[in-house]
Amino acid sequence: MIVHLIDGTYELFRHFYGQRRFNKGQDKPFGAVVGVLNGVLQMIEEGATHVGVATDHVIESFRNELWPGYKTGAGIEWALRAQFHPLENALASMGVMVWPMVELEADDALASAAHLASADPQVLKVCIWTPDKDLAQCVREDRVVQIDRKAGAIRDANGVFKKFGVSPALIPDFLALVGDSADGYPGIAGIGKTGAARLLNDYGPIEAFPEKVLKDRREEALLFKNLATLRTNAPLFCNVEELRWRGPTPAFAELTEKMGEPRLLVRANAAFAKVAQD
Repeated sequence: MIVHLIDGTYELFRHFYGQRRFNKGQDKPFGAVVGVLNGVLQMIEEGATHVGVATDHVIESFRNELWPGYKTGAGIEWALRAQFHPLENALASMGVMVWPMVELEADDALASAAHLASADPQVLKVCIWTPDKDLAQCVREDRVVQIDRKAGAIRDANGVFKKFGVSPALIPDFLALVGDSADGYPGIAGIGKTGAARLLNDYGPIEAFPEKVLKDRREEALLFKNLATLRTNAPLFCNVEELRWRGPTPAFAELTEKMGEPRLLVRANAAFAKVAQD
């Protein structure tokens, strides 16, 4: 089987701002939610059987306690924020496994799910659907891959090295050195992407750097590495079969009526009928 893991928060943002190009600021209350549901349904219609979606139930996490500049929910438009929890409810009612994260982030859930799924010998491949560079650290040869629809790329370990200049295992170190503006930490001044890759390939992880390399910035670099390191120990499921899509729940009919999207119910029922025949 192939397991598909989806960054629900990213997809919600993507659909919200994608629709903004056409709706002239007249945001539909469930517009982005519907966009995500359509995308997940399309994956199922195209053959996906085991699917999990990770979301940020709240934006803040334990990382905000480690670094005061770490990203928060400040600045997220209300029309978008108001669709966070409805997305989780909609996915669950459509019968899709969803992990709403509170203390950890959606990225940690994706990393944990990939770790759990890849340990199952029944799983042939794990596909992580997100362009987020943090998730590159989860790639394992061609067994766990990152799918970046934005760039039209499927990255295995070789693809990660080609893009960043380091192996997947060194991505947290790489991000610690160059920084991540999206997550709110600056990296180490004077070290760019090329320099970071060279140092990591010469010495290995930051812990192995000679003292002369980072000098008094070593502890700060290790802090940033901690921020960039995704947690893989979230107990999301016990058996990968929990991710198998078994069709929409009875609540999905009422939900699609509320959203004014009856076509979603028709598609979900048709997809399940096809699954039941296979």
